[in-house]
Amino acid sequence: MYRKAIVLAAILCAQIASAGQELGPITNLPLPRYVSMKAAEGNVRRGPSLTHRIDWVYKRRDMPLEITAEHGHWRRVRDRDGAGGWVHYSLLSGVRTVIVEQDMVSLYQRPDPDSRVNARLELGVVARLGACEPHWCELTAGGYSGWAPKAALWGVKPDELRE
Repeated sequence: MYRKAIVLAAILCAQIASAGQELGPITNLPLPRYVSMKAAEGNVRRGPSLTHRIDWVYKRRDMPLEITAEHGHWRRVRDRDGAGGWVHYSLLSGVRTVIVEQDMVSLYQRPDPDSRVNARLELGVVARLGACEPHWCELTAGGYSGWAPKAALWGVKPDELRE
């Protein structure tokens, strides 16, 4: 039984490696991956400790961020503009959000451009991410929900599928 478990683990690791999926050394979760800001404010530091200089402060709760590295209780993050640094993990949430990258993106009732438009989202709106199909993602923002084209969003990978 023990030998089967080792073989199964080796096969799983080989499949992950062949898929090009790097895992974080601390969490064993995929890198890179998207998260969101849990706190209303979060210091972004030059390195992974309190002794490192604060380069700037994120001031937007729920803002989507991409984790690119892990070190102890610290995560190196990057925002949609490519700016980043180290943030303490307690300031981050696994709740997925996206930011709208095009102005007046239609939020459709179904993942179909011929369906009814529930709302239009302005450039920069942060929305909670739901299910994603190959070209569409389900979003909730400002009391509205619906489907938006994945290409108009930052915070979700182009090939990402979610249920």
